[in-house]
Parts: sequence; structure tokens; C-alpha cells
Amino acid sequence: MTEELDATGLLCPLPVLKARKRLMGLTSGDQLRVLTDDPAAIVDVPHFCNEAGHTLVSSDASGDAMLWVIRKA
Repeated sequence: MTEELDATGLLCPLPVLKARKRLMGLTSGDQLRVLTDDPAAIVDVPHFCNEAGHTLVSSDASGDAMLWVIRKA
């Protein structure tokens, strides 16, 4: 299962906080696609995944936005 979260327009730490909340409702192995445009997300999202034990499957730039795919631990 893959969920999507549009966190564009949100500044640190809101994209990570909203991703954490959304991941709580998923089961292990599910994926969350997160769209961000906060420059701090480049540091925050990988750090969050590492600290929480989730897998950062991919990160892709799309114009001014970044698309992150996180697999829940």
C-alpha cells in the first residue's frame, strides 16, 4: 500500500511531523510518498528515517519540490 502526503508550503519541522503522523497509521512495509518544497527537508527527511528506523526508498527533485518515498519499518 502506498499513501501520499503533500507537504508543500510547510516549513521545518512540519513536513517531518506530518509524515510521522501519517506513517503511524500504516503497517510495516507500506510506503509513504511525501512531496516537500522546504529546503531543510533535504536534511530533515533522511535524518527522520534514520532515527525512526524507516527506509528512505528514494528522493527525487521535481522543479522546486522534492519527492520522497519512505517505507515504514
